[in-house]
Amino acid sequence: MPSAEFPRLSGAKRALGLDFGTTNSVVATTQPDGTIQTATFTAPESTQAICRTALSFVRHRGETQVDVGPWAVERYLDDPSACRFLQSFKTFAASPSFRNTIIHARSYLYEDLMAAFVGNMLARADVDLEPASRRLVIGRPVAFAGHAADPVLAESRYASALEKCGISDVHYVYEPVAAAFYFAQRLERDATVLVADFGGGTSDFSILRFKVGSSGIQAVSLAKTGIGLAGDRFDYRIIDNVVSPLLGKRSRYRTFDKMLDIPSHYFANFASWSQLAIMKSAQALRELRQLARTSDSPDQLEMLITIIEEDLGYPLYKAVSAAKLELSHAPTAQLSFHSYGVDIEAEILRADFERWIEPDLAAIDAAVVAALDQAGLPAHGIDKVFLTGGTSFVPAVKARFVQRFGEERIETGDQLLSIAYGLALIGEQDDLERWTVRER
Repeated sequence: MPSAEFPRLSGAKRALGLDFGTTNSVVATTQPDGTIQTATFTAPESTQAICRTALSFVRHRGETQVDVGPWAVERYLDDPSACRFLQSFKTFAASPSFRNTIIHARSYLYEDLMAAFVGNMLARADVDLEPASRRLVIGRPVAFAGHAADPVLAESRYASALEKCGISDVHYVYEPVAAAFYFAQRLERDATVLVADFGGGTSDFSILRFKVGSSGIQAVSLAKTGIGLAGDRFDYRIIDNVVSPLLGKRSRYRTFDKMLDIPSHYFANFASWSQLAIMKSAQALRELRQLARTSDSPDQLEMLITIIEEDLGYPLYKAVSAAKLELSHAPTAQLSFHSYGVDIEAEILRADFERWIEPDLAAIDAAVVAALDQAGLPAHGIDKVFLTGGTSFVPAVKARFVQRFGEERIETGDQLLSIAYGLALIGEQDDLERWTVRER
């Protein structure tokens, strides 16, 4: 990214900043007076600026009704058997192997899912966002999640989805760059800033050099790196180490005169939220029932089958997330889940959790080192480190940055909103194209 300035809001075409996340999504809007505000959503239980990136599909009187966010969750909880519930579907954005999914006998491409979410989310906002008449700046990770991720494919899917929503003036900005743009508004002197953005599916890092002058703030991009893991991977570790062993992982089954391990791929899929819905297929359930009949832990496998059949993935997800959040504030957390005869009760030690996520922390470290190498800077060449995104709350994550850069250089704030704010601010700039990226 070449040098760019931060002029005052020009009053040109109003902008929308869309932080389309794996777990949560946020929309920020520019106002005629030059302020930035987040769109709010009056959900079933509260009014909030964050909309969970989730979809529900309910068949009613021959038509499929689609809803998003907390309303999708409410639909699912009201009648799980009649509802197809999807979350973390952004994970498939760059996946060439994901072509479509069948919902109530209809085929949905990835762009259909994204369009359903974005269109319904914007319609659910408490104010008229007028997306078709605005410039939309949408964030994208530096590195998309998934094996053999194709960023060109992801951007084409994004464009197709947004076009289905009637939005044609679309610009793409790296998520950590948007966070850096927002953070730079508080700078009073020149600084070299590392932004670490931890989402649900990806972790992205950007280093920018900011110069503060009488004419505004100039920025030069020095480096950007990313990896396809973040908060969802930490959830995976809890499922894999705490929940799955209670549901038959490491159990055995008899075939002819031999005892064999239950195939591990069932539990690998089960521990990944984006894969859980795929397990509810006639073939997968038939295979699991056959294994349970000759297993040495049939009751445990029956609980696994119940979770899949009764669509208990979301409440289990909430229980795991609640335990992970508790570990951010306490040395232990209780994971408690009881539904449809599935009983899971386990104490989790923060020390164990940090041991489980050690490979992921090492991968994060490697991406930070790669950014420093790309910028040609030692750690002491960074003046400020801005941590943003939900996973930045995890103590072990922050500790890695404190160890490398020092406590005095670490800053946080608006962890769940900063990217959307930055995207909307960028959308107001006369030199917008300097901040955007397009895959070829």
